[in-house]
Amino acid sequence: MPESEERSEGRPDRGPERRDVPASGSAAARARIEQQQTWVDLQIRQAMERGEFENLPGAGKPIEGLGEHHDPDWWLKKLVERERITVLPPSIALRKEDAELDDALDKLFSEGEVRRHVEDFNARVVRARYSLHPGPPLITMPRDVEATVAAWRERREARRSRRTEPAVPPRERHWWNLRRRRPEGGS
Repeated sequence: MPESEERSEGRPDRGPERRDVPASGSAAARARIEQQQTWVDLQIRQAMERGEFENLPGAGKPIEGLGEHHDPDWWLKKLVERERITVLPPSIALRKEDAELDDALDKLFSEGEVRRHVEDFNARVVRARYSLHPGPPLITMPRDVEATVAAWRERREARRSRRTEPAVPPRERHWWNLRRRRPEGGS
């Protein structure tokens, strides 16, 4: 059996040996593809002559990831790196959030927002306490809402009192500035 018959017997839908497509159709398609390739090559050549490929960012630098093995999760790793996403066990994430909670609360403007934020934090701590998660045990305790709101109120008042004091003491006036301030009637 000739080699071309072997290839076409089991796979009638592959390769140039398709029997259901007339030869003129495949020749026309092949000619269109070749003409498209020459058109693309012409466009690239003209752009190169105009200098559109000069001074591009990354010119002369190696292509990142070239020559490494293919990682199917490359896009996920790039997303984590770009967005600085950290994946921590819930116990560690809640511990970190507890340490940063006062700073986060100081950015809020109303007592209601602070109260809602602390109540949400407490709900997540309680939920994590009653669920089994991998990782270290949860040692973070829920916060007392009223005490946390009172502490937020005190920090806010302290910030406001600091704002009323001038940041820089007033400068002494020079003798030439004092002359302009004399009353008009005096000599």
